[in-house]
Amino acid sequence: MEERSLHIVIVGHVDHGKSTLVGRLFHDTGSLPPEKLEEIKRVCASMGREFEFAYIMDNLEEERQKNITIDIAHTFFATRKRRYVIIDAPGHKEFLKNMISGTSQAEAALLLVDVSRGIEEQTLRHCYILGLLGIKQVAVIANKMDLVGYSEKVFNEIKDRITEVLAERKVKPAYIIPISASKGENVANRTERLSWYKGPTVLESLDSFETLKTEEKDLRFPVQDIYDIDGKAVAVGRVEAGVLRKGQNVIIMPQKKKARITEVKKYLQDNISEVPAGDCIGIIVDGEKLERGQVLATDTGIQGQADKGAATITDLIHANIFWMVDKEYKLGIPVTFKCATQEVRGKIEKIHRRFDPASIKVVESNAKTIKPAEVAEVDIRLEKPVAVDRFSDIPELGRFVLEHAGHPVAGGIII
Repeated sequence: MEERSLHIVIVGHVDHGKSTLVGRLFHDTGSLPPEKLEEIKRVCASMGREFEFAYIMDNLEEERQKNITIDIAHTFFATRKRRYVIIDAPGHKEFLKNMISGTSQAEAALLLVDVSRGIEEQTLRHCYILGLLGIKQVAVIANKMDLVGYSEKVFNEIKDRITEVLAERKVKPAYIIPISASKGENVANRTERLSWYKGPTVLESLDSFETLKTEEKDLRFPVQDIYDIDGKAVAVGRVEAGVLRKGQNVIIMPQKKKARITEVKKYLQDNISEVPAGDCIGIIVDGEKLERGQVLATDTGIQGQADKGAATITDLIHANIFWMVDKEYKLGIPVTFKCATQEVRGKIEKIHRRFDPASIKVVESNAKTIKPAEVAEVDIRLEKPVAVDRFSDIPELGRFVLEHAGHPVAGGIII
């Protein structure tokens, strides 16, 4: 089994069967503890309902009562190839902001479409967001084939339409798979009723996707905090890209100062020489005093190329953002830009254009406002420089949140 997990997101219109699909994936891979299954059966019985796989994901009592999925749910299942971190993103328009934060962590996506209802507004919005976030590994899941008599004709009509919609948003699905999540057909196991389909099952499609090889990138180590341990300043954080090594020369961004890593510390481990992307560690450096919000990057040591492995240092961010709150944004209102551990005040200086994600039409160019649930291409002017990457290169340094008055108002990616 591969060491790294693959992070996937499931998106789709409300009631198209996302939670049912996740529950089925758990059940069919043997990843559901027996006691959890019994708990769900008891809850269903107490509510006078038949057992539903959707209740595996709908853990909160409020969710069970309303029969909807309210928040992002992170959980795990495994195949013989690897483990999966699966992010179930709500489809309700009012919860779209949660979907944004869930998708931004994903390396692959399953886009669910109910074949009995077709492509609906939220499906179009989710297609746009997948394209906006640059998720390249996408499988379309044509669910509820049992409701249309397992019709190949109906499937092909949906297949042609969703391919066209995604192409408009610069997304090319790797697979389009007909399934019935409730009956477990083509999720992990094939079925005679869909014998006309010759492609992979849902699990086979997931196993064909690749994990993001962040360890092959240049080093990115955002400093989260500084602790005084035995008289030494220990900087702690998570290696977001590359490999961090003892004795390594690094650039401290955004100040562009240089330092050398003299010690690498990890809980209950000694004599650590290197750590890969994804590990949370502590380090001691020689040469400079570190502080929260700084980012350590590779120093090549090559004459004239000292910044080759570094991120972009800038006070002007060009990005696509999704406005997540009900109140519209007016040009010039102050915001706080948060990227990794960096936090800087600023304001949106220019709104190049704003879009309706459902129609992908430009609503207005050179706009003065951004309305709720709109996507906008903007320039954000910051009070001081930050270290950033393009989202497509190093996701953690390429995505950010905007806050106003202490509350998140937008999520975005750097383009």
